[in-house]
Amino acid sequence: MDPSSRPAIVIDNGTGYTKMGFAGNVEPCFVQPTVVAVNDSFVNQPRSAVKNSNWLAQHSAGVMADLDFFIGDEGVSRSKSKSREYTGEIMFETFNVPGLYIAVQPVLALAAGYTTSKCEMTGVVVDVGDGATHVVPVADGYVIGSSIRSIPLSGKDATLFIQQLMRERGEHIPPEDSLEVARKVKESYCYTCSDIVKEYNKHDKEPLKYIKQWKGIKPKTGAPYTCDVGYERFLGPEIFFSPEIYSGELTSSLPEVIDKCIQSTPIDTRRALYKNIVLSGGSTMFKDFHRRLQRDLKKLVDARVLASDARGIGGIKAKPVEVNVVSHPIQRCAVWFGGSVLASTPEFFSACHTKAEYEEHGASICRTNPVFKGMYQ
Repeated sequence: MDPSSRPAIVIDNGTGYTKMGFAGNVEPCFVQPTVVAVNDSFVNQPRSAVKNSNWLAQHSAGVMADLDFFIGDEGVSRSKSKSREYTGEIMFETFNVPGLYIAVQPVLALAAGYTTSKCEMTGVVVDVGDGATHVVPVADGYVIGSSIRSIPLSGKDATLFIQQLMRERGEHIPPEDSLEVARKVKESYCYTCSDIVKEYNKHDKEPLKYIKQWKGIKPKTGAPYTCDVGYERFLGPEIFFSPEIYSGELTSSLPEVIDKCIQSTPIDTRRALYKNIVLSGGSTMFKDFHRRLQRDLKKLVDARVLASDARGIGGIKAKPVEVNVVSHPIQRCAVWFGGSVLASTPEFFSACHTKAEYEEHGASICRTNPVFKGMYQ
């Protein structure tokens, strides 16, 4: 395979949307909604007790976690559905691709920093997509699988919460169009506030300044309609920091989950992980999302340091921990862009599984990541 004549195709299969494009590009050429086919055994499974939860998306997210976040022997033991083999069979048999590389998503999100800033292959990837939220620690390019955390909140839940708030306020939105309006309101008007009480007061004191108006057309009659967008602007993203406003069964906020994730990693990697927290996914694109996340996480870390100092013996004080949340313009497609960067390097083609290897060894070659296969053979 000649990289100059046959550029690689990069595909990022997200739980909400699938991004596709050529290696070397900055943005994907196509973004399509992801469709997941399930059999009757999955459909008949009991749904999650969490209010308004998307149980199918959560199940799919679990499968994708097995597929993307684990490598080597751990991936073999966890990925019981053989998703990697199925992917290899489809690509080699149906599409007749000459080569295939199944990458680790968090590593690609870190690799996206190669052209945006100084890239560090040690960090925590906070991937908040449309269907799932994962917190994945990576040390020197290796995923610390035992410390991966996830929460049942995603961009879809923010959309549903905005839809619920507008419905309860009595906005006259056609029922068949309410979910799409909520999604567009989320993407166009929502932002992350620093203090929810102060934000309520600002909206109450100056409603003309903060309340926006959405204009739409009824799909059945073609008649125009308008609706006000008020508290939803900051309450939508707030579910990641105060999940109890969305569901009483959710108690752990995103900063708390990130903190627990890092605290479960080896002690010698924690400072480096706190120093490089990378955002990925379209649901991290809210204005000031990274600032709020960094502030709340810094509060948790500083409180732990103060408690440690209070218990200190001999007057020894702990060194302050630097917390840094990295945000950049391409974080919406960070995983895809990281794949684009990786696939555009000359070394990439030597790491791919080839069609000849597939024909000789079968789909089992997809169980291992070529970059790390020396660890397991």
